[in-house]
Parts: sequence; structure tokens; C-alpha cells
Amino acid sequence: MQSYAALQEGSEPEESGVLIHVVESSRSRWNHIEDLDSFFSRMYRYHQHSGFYVMMVEEILELFEFVFVVFLGIIILHGIDYVFVFGDKSQEPKISIEDLFYRPSQWLSSCGWVTYLILVIVVIVWVLRLFRGIYHMFYYWDIKQFYNSALNIDDSQLSNLTWHEVQTRVRAVQLEQQMCIHKRELSELDIYHRILRQQNYFVAMANKRLLPPRLQVPLIGEVVYWTRGLRYNMQLLLFWGPWAPFQNPWHLREEYRKPNLRHELAHKLRRHIFWLAIANVLFAPFVLLWQILFVIFSYAELVKREPGSLGIRGWSLYGRLYLRHFNELEHELEARLARAYRPATRYLAGFNSPMVTVIARGAVFTISGILFILAYLGFLDQDILKVSYYLTILAVFSALFACFRALIPDETMAWCPETLLTNVLAHTHYLPPGWRGQAHTDRVRKEFQQLLQYTFVRILEGILNPVMTPFVLLTYVYPRALDIVDFFRNFTVSVVGVGDVCSFAQMDVRKHGNPEWQGTQMQTVPDQYTQAEDGKTELSLVHFTLTNPSWRPPPEAQQFVQTVQQESMITVPERSSGDGILQVDLNDSSTYGSYQKREGPPNSDFNTMSISTKYLHDRHFRQVGSRYQRPAMETTPLLSSH
Repeated sequence: MQSYAALQEGSEPEESGVLIHVVESSRSRWNHIEDLDSFFSRMYRYHQHSGFYVMMVEEILELFEFVFVVFLGIIILHGIDYVFVFGDKSQEPKISIEDLFYRPSQWLSSCGWVTYLILVIVVIVWVLRLFRGIYHMFYYWDIKQFYNSALNIDDSQLSNLTWHEVQTRVRAVQLEQQMCIHKRELSELDIYHRILRQQNYFVAMANKRLLPPRLQVPLIGEVVYWTRGLRYNMQLLLFWGPWAPFQNPWHLREEYRKPNLRHELAHKLRRHIFWLAIANVLFAPFVLLWQILFVIFSYAELVKREPGSLGIRGWSLYGRLYLRHFNELEHELEARLARAYRPATRYLAGFNSPMVTVIARGAVFTISGILFILAYLGFLDQDILKVSYYLTILAVFSALFACFRALIPDETMAWCPETLLTNVLAHTHYLPPGWRGQAHTDRVRKEFQQLLQYTFVRILEGILNPVMTPFVLLTYVYPRALDIVDFFRNFTVSVVGVGDVCSFAQMDVRKHGNPEWQGTQMQTVPDQYTQAEDGKTELSLVHFTLTNPSWRPPPEAQQFVQTVQQESMITVPERSSGDGILQVDLNDSSTYGSYQKREGPPNSDFNTMSISTKYLHDRHFRQVGSRYQRPAMETTPLLSSH
């Protein structure tokens, strides 16, 4: 930015009409940033992705991978001589790899109008992504200048600085430059609100069971369906689209605040959902083809090298949404889930069907014999490798061996389900109250599997996503349009210097707290509709306070946090397994060290949060007694019951 000043000398200011160009300091370029949501979000992403050049290389590789997947798809469909591979063997033997492929001119002659239509769409999408990459280059170059000039942080220092340290410098720059002109000082919560405005709404919707969709699948039961494609559609519907409830990233449309317009708005929202579902149907064939190709190229080599990799578990998108605190950044969530992974997988590994185990052992014995014969023949005569499908048969039986071997339990491992699930709780901080004392049951196992699902399940959901998304939009989201409108009206508040945010994200224990989680400290008791479920408000408040020690919450919130910390330090160590309160093994976690430094300030300690979590869950259990010895799906009221 530039400014001009008139040269005034002594008592004759009017005699001089000269204008002198005065260049502002490099730090003043960021005075009054209009869209702080985008600025802080990109600044956070810049820190997490280690700087400008790393991010640009990622953008270039994404463009290359897009073209590469399409190119390989065309080769598979039109470039391979399948007649020779599977058909006529009487032709002259192929002597090189090139002989297995058609010439490029033959590719073009074999392409139909469908292929050309796909290529046109691919080119358009790639060009749009190219322009997006160029836009990101200019935008992140400005972010780089902000880091280098305003924060005095070089890209080489990013890997050695936590986000908490960067955030502290940003707050100092605000005092000098007034990036936000609506308030002089920015708190940690203000910055988190800007970055996580949309995410906090999704966390609140999941907490009140408005999202994600729950589908009844024959022979399986209730399945929580939440994929990247469906999440993108919901973001487009609620935040990004021109018809979305949010007029811009920080302001809810005024009509959504008026109760008398709720039915009219719900009718409009249903219409938007309908047309969005139709658009998904039209693009479903192309997206489905892309998903299949992407899965093949992403996992083919991994499955060939490690056939059992499809049986490895990982936290599902639903699990990440359910287990996330209000105002919790991505790297903070990743740190907790990394620590919880080991006890979580050990807990699920303890469930074994005797029938499945017996069948798996028999299958492993049989397949081992077949593999021995194949290997023995290959050892005797290497020409056996030239036999048709020998390597294919060997690969298939190796994969089957790995799959069945994974079904056989480890006989040396002791299984204590309640202890393991309590160790999971120490790091995830959330588990349905109805699971307590029921960790050994098949019901809890099935529900927990939706948080930690197999890799092949995640792949299958991704492939089916183009078909399932329009179905879910019409059958689940469409009937709940009025609930969505009411949710935005009832749970949106305006914060000075931030804009409109989800009221749950304010972590107000008096407005959205639950007396069963607060004991006698609750002064005013909110109705069940406005209460956060599973102690989300209380646990989020404690977690945010520990992650940001310099943040000063309102007096009642600060008193609650101090009381929890004081009582938990006194109460938890005195508990023993004999009184029904299980001990927590805080060391039963994995990849803890790699995340400890990045999760919060240098003096933060996740053990304090784990102890506070255990204390709050114990106190809640004492409050409700055996009331939650029922299916966990009944513990949270639907919004339609309001």
C-alpha cells in the first residue's frame, strides 16, 4: 500500500505544491484485512504445510497426478492389446513391453463420443484447477510476506515453531496494525473462531445428531454415512453456494434470524437440496469413473506389496467429527487420535468369533500347503514362472493367506475391554455414556467400529459415494430442512470482531452446559434442546483452556475449569479399580512424541486433560447412575422432538 503527503516547510505551506511518495513499512500492508477468515485459515495451512515452496510443489504434483490418472485410464480402456493378452496365442510371440500396447493413432480411432466427452470435461476441470493453483500462488506469496515481514518468521523456521507461538506473534501484530478494526485485541478464541467457523457448526450438528446421516442397511443395521463427497455437498449447501444460509463467510443472512420465515426458508432449502441432488446424479458416472481409477492407482501397489493393508483400521470421517472438540484445530485433533489409536485397535482386536477363528485356521493351513507347492515348483524349475497365470495365482493365494491370518487372534495378548476402552477415552475424551460397563458387548463393538473402520470400508464408501450422495440428500437431508433452518437461527450469535458463529463454540457452560456434567456448579439449567450432549461444552472448554493457557474465559467458565482441575487432581489418583472406577494407562498410546510439541504451547501437558476427562466422566456417571444402561443411540434427542 502507498500514501502521499504534502511537503510543508516552515510558514509557507501553500507555496509548495510538491507531493512526495512515502512508502509505508512492510508491516503496514496488512492493516484492515477484510476477509480475516480466509487470511487466518491460509496462514494456519501455510504453517502446517511448512511454507510457500512446499505448498507450491504440492499444487504442481496435484495437477500432474490429475493428468496422470486420466492418462492411465485411457491406456487401460483403449491402449492395451487385450486380444493378445487374453485371446489368440497363435500369433507371433511378443518380445517387448511395447508390443502389448496399441499405437497412439489406434487409441484415437478406438475412442468413442463418451471418451471424448470425458476428455472435454477433464480438460475443463484441469484448467480450472490450474487457475486455482495460480490464484493460490499469489495468495500464499502474500502470506509468505506476512510471515517473513510482519511475524519475522522465515520458512525454514516453521518446522521448529508451534502454532501457539505463531498465534502469539499474530496477536502482537494486531496491536500494531489493527488487522481487525472492530476490536483492538484479538484473543486466541477469536482466531480459532475465524479458522473453524464452519467446522464448529458441523461439530455441533453431529453433537445434536442432525448430521451425519444414519442409514438402516439390511443385515448390517444402523450405519453412520459421512464421506468427503457428502461433506463437500453439505459445505456447498450451507456455506459456499449463492443460496447458502451464510451470505458471506462471516455473516448469516438476516432472514434466517426471523422465526416467522422459517417455513419459507425451509421450502427454499428443500428446493436447493433437490437440485443439488440432481446435479450429483448427472455427474455421478464421471465421478464414479474417477473414483475407481483413483482407488486403483492409489492402492494397487500397496495391496500387492502388503495384502493385509486393506484390513488396517483408521479413524473414520464420522469418528473425527464426533470426537472433535469445539474450537479444535486439525493438528490438535490428529495428536489426540494418534495417541488413542493403539488402545482402540487393541480393544477391537479382542472381539473374535470362535467359528471365524476355526475357519480361518483351516483356511490358513490349506492355503499354506498350496503356496508351498507353488514355491517348490518355482524352486525346481524357474521356467514355471512362464506358465499362464502362475504369478497371478501366487499373488491371489498370498493375499488370501494374509486376510485369513489377520482373523486369527494373538493368543499371547490379554484382553481387558473396560480398561482398554477407558484408555481410549483418556485420549479421545468422548464416548457415549451408554458404553460404560458394556465394553464387552457386541453392541458397543459395532458402534465403536463406526469410529475406527477398516481401510477397505473407507475405499468402498468412496467408490459408492457418487451413487449414495444424491440418495442421502433426498432421503435424509431433504426431510430435515426445517431442522437445519431452526438450528442456524437458534444457535448463531454475533461476536464483536468475529461475526456470526455457532453459539456452542462459545463454550458457555451456563447456556449450553449440562447439569449432569457440572454437578452443583450449574447456576441456570438450560433445556435439553440447548444442552450440548456427552459433555461437549464442558470438555471443549477444559481442552481449549489447557491448549491456550493465556486465554481468559468469562468468570463462570474460569471458575468451572479451575474447580475441575483442582478436584480431578485430588480425586482421580485416589480411585482404585476396586470401586468400579477404572484406572487409565496414559502411556498406552502411539506416536505420542511426534505430536506433543506441535499440539500446544511448550508447557502444555495432555496428561492434565486426560485426568480431567476421566474425572468429568466419573462424576457424570455418578450423577446419572444406571440410566444409561440402554442403547447409546437413545442418549441424544433429535431436533425434531423440540
